[in-house]
Amino acid sequence: MEIKTKEKITSSAGIFSGITSFLGGYQVCHNVCLGIIAILSIIGITITGMPLLFLQKIAVPFWTAGIILLLITFIMYKKKKCISKNLIIINSGILIAGIPFKAVAEYSKYFWIAGGFIFIAGIILIIKRRIK
Repeated sequence: MEIKTKEKITSSAGIFSGITSFLGGYQVCHNVCLGIIAILSIIGITITGMPLLFLQKIAVPFWTAGIILLLITFIMYKKKKCISKNLIIINSGILIAGIPFKAVAEYSKYFWIAGGFIFIAGIILIIKRRIK
């Protein structure tokens, strides 16, 4: 397989990992729902309640898929070094911030802070690399 094709596949896996981890956190799902309600209200459609609440039921499987894809991406990074380590850092931060388990819900703000710092560190590393 051509190197460019492999890079595209691994990049897609990293992106998918980030997207699925994003769906894990209640606050994120809640904000997405509110955003959709706001957009619909702009065009005159009024909705009450939480029409995307069903996503809460599948948050753990999405988050688990994100972890699995991140691990696969990390293994590929270790073997081939063909993936951006900064994107792995960013995806890790998103996964930490989006931990969906009720048993640790009281600590969610700490996960958000830790994940946010990791995410911001990844963004800063990307910016530094591009500046050089």
